[in-house]
Amino acid sequence: MRMDEMFSLHDQVAVVTGAASGLGLAIAEVLAQQGARVLMLDMHEPTLTSEVERLQKSGWEVQGQLLDVADSPKLHQCLDDWAQLHQRLDIAVANAGITAGPGYQTDTGHMQAVEMQTWNRVLSVNLTSVFETIRGAARHMVNRRYGRIIAVASVAGLRAEPMVGYAYAATKAAVINLVRQTAMELAPSGVLVNGIAPGPFRTNIANGRIKDPLIAQQFADTVPLGRIADPSEIQGLALLLASPAASYLCGVTIPIDGGVTAV
Repeated sequence: MRMDEMFSLHDQVAVVTGAASGLGLAIAEVLAQQGARVLMLDMHEPTLTSEVERLQKSGWEVQGQLLDVADSPKLHQCLDDWAQLHQRLDIAVANAGITAGPGYQTDTGHMQAVEMQTWNRVLSVNLTSVFETIRGAARHMVNRRYGRIIAVASVAGLRAEPMVGYAYAATKAAVINLVRQTAMELAPSGVLVNGIAPGPFRTNIANGRIKDPLIAQQFADTVPLGRIADPSEIQGLALLLASPAASYLCGVTIPIDGGVTAV
């Protein structure tokens, strides 16, 4: 296979959750650039509409649809409708996620302050929706014996991270093991499940808390490279995992963290 073919997504069909901003938008953009027809799912209408229009003006095949990924029936319907429209589904990226608030070093983030309403909402978005995205996508991949499924976790799922909330850390750790478990079931059918574990990226999660200079510096101080990443820096890894080049990658979650997990 030629190098250009290894990373080509020409005529492939993809879905990305949480795609209106941040990492999801960066991933949707690179998939579309490489030739995929991408359905962008998000619950923030103005941002989703403007980003879909921007990408369409660039000549890429993208569509947007409003969705709260915690609504499992609607999530499955979106996946089914998109797959039926194109008679296939090749790539699914379970990226949608929300913050659980600050970590235990703050007055509102310690164990006794955790509110179960917040805990349950974070679990429904950060974990349950990932499982539902994987199994909803797999339904359209198994019979064709081809598929690429990517779950976006976090380095907070690989190690203790005092700066993030309990529910966030717990769900991201669970996603990493969910990647392993689903990969083992789906591998014999030619469907490859892998994960990405980002370190600190400049995104809108937690209302863009990481864009505050003081908080940004606190995160940057934990990174051997000494800085926070731009969302575009996830595109190379996402493209690899979505492409034919990933034909022997299965059940792994790859950190992209500026060296955080090397410490």
